[in-house]
Amino acid sequence: MSVMYETTVNVSGGRKGHARSDDGILDVDLAMPGSGTDATNPEQLFAAGYAACFSSAAMGVARQQGHKLDDIPVAAHVTLDAENHDYNLAVKLTAEVALPQAEAEKLIAQAHEMCPYSKATRGNIKVDIEVKGH
Repeated sequence: MSVMYETTVNVSGGRKGHARSDDGILDVDLAMPGSGTDATNPEQLFAAGYAACFSSAAMGVARQQGHKLDDIPVAAHVTLDAENHDYNLAVKLTAEVALPQAEAEKLIAQAHEMCPYSKATRGNIKVDIEVKGH
């Protein structure tokens, strides 16, 4: 396999710190979820990454199937659950696909098989998918 892309992000201060990518494009303050500060948190960053990756995978599947769709919007709802200091993530992806419901569901199922985030999370965290066809 050849590497398509690689990056490094350095974080100092953990959830109350700062994150900066090696190229400087990502340069954000971090905060605890719900802290009320003007900073993002790892769950928001994960949600953004997963939604973007999944949308791209869905668009790729759509092209392979010959569909001419301008966009497949995806919302990623990420929850962080904690019980007795046992922390777990869960994700609900909602994809809007301008195809009949059955076709949209098939396309999104294929996208879930090829998306790198879906592959990384499979069997590790709960991922629910909702498909809104038209």
